[in-house]
Amino acid sequence: MGYRLSRIYTRTGDAGSTGLGDGSRTAKNDVRLHAIGEIDETNATIGLLLAEDLPDDVRALLTGVQHDLFDLGGEVCIPGAKAIIAPRHVQRLEEAIDHYNADLEPLKDFILPGGARAAAQAHHARTVCRRAERALVTLAQAHPINDGPRQYINRLSDLLFVLGRTLNHAAGQGDVLWRKRREAENGG
Repeated sequence: MGYRLSRIYTRTGDAGSTGLGDGSRTAKNDVRLHAIGEIDETNATIGLLLAEDLPDDVRALLTGVQHDLFDLGGEVCIPGAKAIIAPRHVQRLEEAIDHYNADLEPLKDFILPGGARAAAQAHHARTVCRRAERALVTLAQAHPINDGPRQYINRLSDLLFVLGRTLNHAAGQGDVLWRKRREAENGG
């Protein structure tokens, strides 16, 4: 961190612009700022998930993810930035997905986001993560960005899906299965 914030408000954004990591300024509704906000919200929803009672290994994994997301946001906030999120970050998520998915029954049906509170929080974080992914795709259509952030966010949403299932399993609950409307109405 190049400087310490001794005062939280600066008044420099009062006219609707904000500073980027390279010192340039952009409108607060720019696609870059939208993507950064979605990444930040993804990080915040993972923070809510971390407020739940979680297995130690899941807690350690998600704490690392929060740090990665902060780095990812830093990369996105600097136009033309050197890659911070590297293939090793994506590989770490893929390894975690494979690890947690190995103990789960193969999916035969669609599942609903729910079950245990921690699982529902993981599913909520997944949907916010998918929104961040869409924002990064939009940003990449307007400005060049590195591949790492998009790949990382894509894998993270997959990981959060698997963790939702894992956390239901750890709580002694199964997946919440989706049933076709006519089956639900007919009691079946």
